Amino acid sequence: MSRVLFLEPVGGVAGDMFLAAALDLGVDVAALEAPLRSLSVPGWRLSTSRAERHAIGGTHLDVVLEAPEEHPHRRYRDIDALIAASGLSPRAKDTALRVFRAIGEVEAKIHGVTLDDIHFHEVGAVDSIVDICGAAVALELLGWPEVFTTPPPLGSGTIRIAHGTVPVPVPATLELLKDRPVRFEGRGELTTPTGAALLKVLADFAPPPELIVERIGYGVGTKDWPDRANVLRASLGRRSTDTTSTLTVLECNVDDASPQLLGALVQTLLDLGALDAWVAPVVMKKGRPGHLVGVLCEPKARAVMVEALLRESTSLGVREHQVSRTALERRFDTVETPWGSVQVKVGLRNGAVVNVAPEFEDCRRVAQAARVPLKDVQQQALVAWYSKR
Repeated sequence: MSRVLFLEPVGGVAGDMFLAAALDLGVDVAALEAPLRSLSVPGWRLSTSRAERHAIGGTHLDVVLEAPEEHPHRRYRDIDALIAASGLSPRAKDTALRVFRAIGEVEAKIHGVTLDDIHFHEVGAVDSIVDICGAAVALELLGWPEVFTTPPPLGSGTIRIAHGTVPVPVPATLELLKDRPVRFEGRGELTTPTGAALLKVLADFAPPPELIVERIGYGVGTKDWPDRANVLRASLGRRSTDTTSTLTVLECNVDDASPQLLGALVQTLLDLGALDAWVAPVVMKKGRPGHLVGVLCEPKARAVMVEALLRESTSLGVREHQVSRTALERRFDTVETPWGSVQVKVGLRNGAVVNVAPEFEDCRRVAQAARVPLKDVQQQALVAWYSKR
């Protein structure tokens, strides 16, 4: 919750601009590309370069195809299967599929058909698949920050697509951003359907919290608009102080689930982005022993968590309520132990250190590799951290 990504689509937003901005923030292109290679799509590669628009320099990205696709028409279920079979993490898969589903639902509404009948044209092409899945991977590499955005400019005029000449913004873009604040300004297509879907699914259309900006990136687009720089600015930072935020708690009672099922359910919820998940023993009606399954999540993740609880558990319903949480500012420091490096999580309040804890998985990995007790690695990590103060 302490990490924040603030987007400013001053010159519009598209899938390639989002990825370019992430790379300009410091995301390693090889780390971004590696998971995307698990997608079963024709040959492609990422090509990056430095570019400038209206005296603002940044990163430009192209998804270069070895051979253009003749008919890049894919159904939603084809893309669903493609992503499900990939090596992306569960949360990255879910994020990418939500973006594709958002596009598919508005296309189905516009054309008066069902989601299963929709053929993705431009958005079903390899470069768009890489853009959307890449955006999910980029957020993962950035630590899944909270994302905020200013209203995007939509542009004006006309553009030719697979269905012929259409007005700008194209129908899908406008439908995607319905009920969101937008700006009807600029010439040409400033915000694409992919860019609109990324903002709709990933971002809150609101001013960001007070934060300390650590890195700034500029994703440079392919156009050179006369009235504005065709760039997407991304500022990555942390909340300036501990903060109280409103979160959602979801709960359900179960009395007919095995321990194996409950353990898998907790891991599924965490993989999908739950801030916390737990199982507690309870006594239910008629004196039956059972379990209380609980989830803490951000309000925008509510629908995903409810779906997982109903699909993966034996419960027939889920209840929910809002809670306030005060969170410490957090940072991660890397320290060296006699057996290898581990990360240490540091909790701060008003700039003062309150809690210090070695990352358990790092310590376990090092302990297993060196065949030493886990507690020794944890102790040495703390010694190393305090010796650096």
